[in-house]
Amino acid sequence: MLGLRGALADTTPLRTPAYRRLWVSGVVTVVGAQLTVVAVPLQVFQLTGSSAYVGLIGLFALVPLVVFGLWGGALADVLDRRTLLLVSSAGIGLTSLGFWLQALLGVDNVWLVLGLLAVQQAFFAINSPTRSALIPRLLPPEQLPAANALNMTVFQLGSIAGPVLAGVALPFVSLATLYLVDSVFLLATLWAVWRLPRIPPTGTARRAGLREVLEGFRYLAGHKVLLASFVVDIIAMVFGMPRALFPQMAQESFGDPTDGGPALGLLFAGISLGAVLGGVFSGWLPRVQRQGVAVVVSIMVWGLAMTGFGLVAALGPGWLVLAVGFLALGGAADMVSAVYRSTMLQQAATDEVRGRLQGVFTVVVAGGPRLGDAAHGAAAVAVGTTAAAAGGGLLVVVCTVVAVLALPAFVRYRVEVHHVRTPARSGLPEPAPAPAQPPPPSGLPLP
Repeated sequence: MLGLRGALADTTPLRTPAYRRLWVSGVVTVVGAQLTVVAVPLQVFQLTGSSAYVGLIGLFALVPLVVFGLWGGALADVLDRRTLLLVSSAGIGLTSLGFWLQALLGVDNVWLVLGLLAVQQAFFAINSPTRSALIPRLLPPEQLPAANALNMTVFQLGSIAGPVLAGVALPFVSLATLYLVDSVFLLATLWAVWRLPRIPPTGTARRAGLREVLEGFRYLAGHKVLLASFVVDIIAMVFGMPRALFPQMAQESFGDPTDGGPALGLLFAGISLGAVLGGVFSGWLPRVQRQGVAVVVSIMVWGLAMTGFGLVAALGPGWLVLAVGFLALGGAADMVSAVYRSTMLQQAATDEVRGRLQGVFTVVVAGGPRLGDAAHGAAAVAVGTTAAAAGGGLLVVVCTVVAVLALPAFVRYRVEVHHVRTPARSGLPEPAPAPAQPPPPSGLPLP
C-alpha cells in the first residue's frame, strides 16, 4: 500500500488555495481548448482537402508564438502577473468567439480561420509564460516537480476528454458548437485568475523591450543544461509530432467518414491518454536525481513510439487500438520529459528573469509542434502519412544522440533530492527562496 501511495501523484501543492483554484479551473478550460484543437484542423481539411494546408496551421501559429512569447515573457517580469493573465485570458476568449461566429455564418474562408488562429496564439504566447512564472511565487521550490506533474496531468486529461468528446459529438453537432463551448469554458479560468492576489514584479527592469528580451537569451546562453533541454525538446516536437497527419490518417488509415468520427478523436486523445497515466503515477518523479538522463531516455522512447505508430497505421483500420497505444506510450514519455524540463527552468532562474526564460520556453514548447505540423504536412505530400510519421520518429532518436554527444553536460546533470510533502502555504505572492544549486561540473552554473 505504501509503495502504491508513493507512486501516485503528489497532491501537496493543491493545499495552497491560489494554486488549487488555477488547477481546478484548468480541468474545465483545457477540455474546451482541446475542442478547438480538433475543430481547427478538421475545418481546414474540410475546406481544402489537403494535409499541406493543415500543416500551414503550424506556420500561422508559430510567428505569433515566437514574437509574443518572447515579448510576453518580458512583460511578465515588469507587470503585475495577475493583470497580465486577465488580459491575455480575455483575449483568448474573444478569439474563440470569433471562431464560433465564422463557423456559424458559414464564411468558409480558410485564411480567416488561419488568421483567427494567429491572433489567438498571440494571446496564448503572452498567457503561458506569465502563468508558469507565477507558480514559483505561490509554491516553495520543493513542490515544483509535483506542481508541474499536476499541471501536465490536467492539461493532458483535457486533451483526452476534448478530442473524444469532439469525435463523439461531431456527427451530431456543428463545428460552431465546439467553438462556442470553448468560449464558455474559458470563463472558469477568468474566475480563477480574478481570485489571485496581486503578483507584482520583484526585479529592477521597468520596460519590456528588445534589450530585456536579449538579457533573457544571454542568461540562457550561460546555462548549458537549460540550453540542451530546449534543443532536445525541439528535436522531439519538430521531427516526432505527427498530429497534422491525424485528419487524413483517420480517414485513409482507419476508415473515418469525411466529416470526422471516433478515430479522429482517439488519435488526438492518444498522446494525452499516456500523459495522464504518467501523471497519475508521477509520485516517483521528485525522487529522481539524474534528471538529464531521465529527459534523454524519455525523448528516445517518444521517438520509438512515434515510429511504431506510423508502422502500425500502415496496416489498416483493424490496428487502431495498437496505434493509439503507441501514441499513449509516447505521451507518457513526453510527460516525464516536460516535468523535468519545466522544473529545471523554474529552479534555475531568479524571479526577476523568470518570465523571460518562460517566454523562451513557451516558444520552444509551443512553437516546436507548429514546426512539426508544417514538416509533417509537407512530408505527407511527398512520402505519405505513415512514412512521414514513422520516419520522423527515427529522426528523433538519431538527432537526440547527436545532441547529447554535443552537449554532454546535460546527461551529467543531477540534483540532490530532499523530497518532503510540506504543509500548505497561504498563497500570498512572496518570492520563493532561491533553491540550492547542484554542484559543478554536472549542475547548472550559478546565476
